[in-house]
Amino acid sequence: MFMDLSGKRVLVIGLGRTGVATAQFLLDKGARVMIVDKKPVSEFGDTVEAFTGLADVELGIGQDDTDVLSRTDMIVPSPGIPPFNRLLAEGLRMEIPILSELELASRYLKKPAIAITGTNGKTTTTSLLGRILEHCGRKVFVGGNIGNPLISYVNSRQEDDYAVIEVSSFQLQWARNFHPFIAMLLNVSCDHLDYHGSFGEYRSVKERIFARQGEGDLAILNADDPVSTDLSKGLPAEHVSCFSSSERLKDGMFIDGEFLRYRSAGLDEKYPIRSIRLKGAHNMENVMAAVLASRMCGCPPERIIDVLEGFAGIPHRIEFAGTVDGVEYYNDSKGTNVDAVYRALESLPGPVVLLMGGRYKGGDFGILAKLIREKVKMLIVFGEAGREINSIIGGIARTEIAGNLKDAVNMARDNSTPGDIVLLSPGCSSFDEFKNYEERGDVFKDMVDQWFC
Repeated sequence: MFMDLSGKRVLVIGLGRTGVATAQFLLDKGARVMIVDKKPVSEFGDTVEAFTGLADVELGIGQDDTDVLSRTDMIVPSPGIPPFNRLLAEGLRMEIPILSELELASRYLKKPAIAITGTNGKTTTTSLLGRILEHCGRKVFVGGNIGNPLISYVNSRQEDDYAVIEVSSFQLQWARNFHPFIAMLLNVSCDHLDYHGSFGEYRSVKERIFARQGEGDLAILNADDPVSTDLSKGLPAEHVSCFSSSERLKDGMFIDGEFLRYRSAGLDEKYPIRSIRLKGAHNMENVMAAVLASRMCGCPPERIIDVLEGFAGIPHRIEFAGTVDGVEYYNDSKGTNVDAVYRALESLPGPVVLLMGGRYKGGDFGILAKLIREKVKMLIVFGEAGREINSIIGGIARTEIAGNLKDAVNMARDNSTPGDIVLLSPGCSSFDEFKNYEERGDVFKDMVDQWFC
């Protein structure tokens, strides 16, 4: 659904990576762009200078005044700007159209979209699927919520066969017409409640990924998710396929002894688990989702297996950081919610020295109690959420409170012995101390690297 943006007055909220790409796209399409971000100019460096003095740009850095809405035709909020932001709330009241970057970009997307969402596993599945398609000779754009924003891609020549897009709930919040021909919902657990307000609303936004599908399209669901059964009955997609870690499905993909087995319309294929480099039950689900999508795109099983044998995962997700004095260190900085911590603990043997903390964004830490009791010899909590985590699960294992990440890592080294695993799996966002989870993970890995010297 192409949009004529020439002369439109568009308000971009947020001047991060996506905001910058969105503003540039809008300018290239002839729009007049107003950019606001309540953070001070000092946090942006050369970014602000790139837009300063341009005739069709109005900058409001360090501001979020609603006066700008009186001359706004459309609003594009950056991911992470919550719906209760006062510019968005007032914009809704004034009935100004609000489009996410994903929604805006999709209006100009010329290639078939494969969209992946879920609380956990999005990045691994997106990256793996992109790798499989490339290995099978397809040209692929891989991005969205990881790597390059989709808005940057649609501003290019779009020479690929597919656009494989990681999609967050933030992006789906303001998406109404986004239409992927393959859409998958990997899992849904409590996350971003500080943004969406309730689990019900969070889940509803996630399910929006299927809303515009229809004839010829494929929806991929996790059969182990209790809501998926009901959801699958009402989806508009022509094809619905499920994966499961616990059920033998008549149609779909599931774990069958030493194999991942795919059955559908006369097909019965087996993918040996021993050949899959990714480990952990959660990663088997990610693999199954990627295989289902790649088979829909015509990738042969033997080529898929080639990739599974070599794909080791992504940085900051249960990433091996090294062994020091007989202690293994794992960086799971991308584990920013409670369910991610649960999956990381499931994947590793004990005894574990677990590092949790950061900025709390909702979720029930209590679900970790059983695994902590079984596997964790010491829990070290840190950052803004440290004391809150301690009040909920502290004492199940020996628990210590550290002021920040570096203190927590040093404390872990002092209290670990050969054979232990030190796991950074924060269960919280990084924004109390770092600009993103990548920076937090890099600090952790740098500390481990220094101990080798």
